[in-house]
Amino acid sequence: MNANAENALLALRPADVRRCAWPKSDLSIAYHDLEWGVPLHDDRKLFEFMVLDAAQAGLSWETVLKKGQAYRMAFAQFDPAAVARFGGRDFQRLMNDAGIIRNRLKIQSAISCAAAFLKVQDEFGSFDAYIWRFVNGQPIVNHRRRHSSIPARSRESDRLSRDLKARGFSFVGTTICYAFMQAAGLVNDHLVTCFCHPESRH
Repeated sequence: MNANAENALLALRPADVRRCAWPKSDLSIAYHDLEWGVPLHDDRKLFEFMVLDAAQAGLSWETVLKKGQAYRMAFAQFDPAAVARFGGRDFQRLMNDAGIIRNRLKIQSAISCAAAFLKVQDEFGSFDAYIWRFVNGQPIVNHRRRHSSIPARSRESDRLSRDLKARGFSFVGTTICYAFMQAAGLVNDHLVTCFCHPESRH
């Protein structure tokens, strides 16, 4: 989250605005309002979300949000070409970095996924062109009224998970893929009562 954008949002946000129930802290509210569910077409940001969603597995998203800046510094501003070149010294550096989640498998996954990411870019011209095929180029806008009705997976995330695994990606189970699709705006799961849902803007 850009600090200036976050501070501007916090200053301008009306206290009585209606939003989804899950964001509680200033950090998660800013993420919800500015990023979650917004259609994303920037390859570097897509790679960032892939790394962070994999890192979040088994943890709270709030934990990952707090470590966002440390992750950007540790992973070369999420440049997949740079991360794909990481070697043994880089791996050890990451394992010693208290600012990120020091899980051996997750760090290894981020590095190997960078190489797989580059192959997808070569094949499709961009990762953006590849990933949006799974929703036919348009966000899936759901119309849910309760947080409990939001699923952990979908047919689209099942398909994406299978395809990513076949291409050499790891930590891309269907639940992680669904969280990624929500974060990158391929799926809009804002509640219909939330000001971020398209229906609330009419």
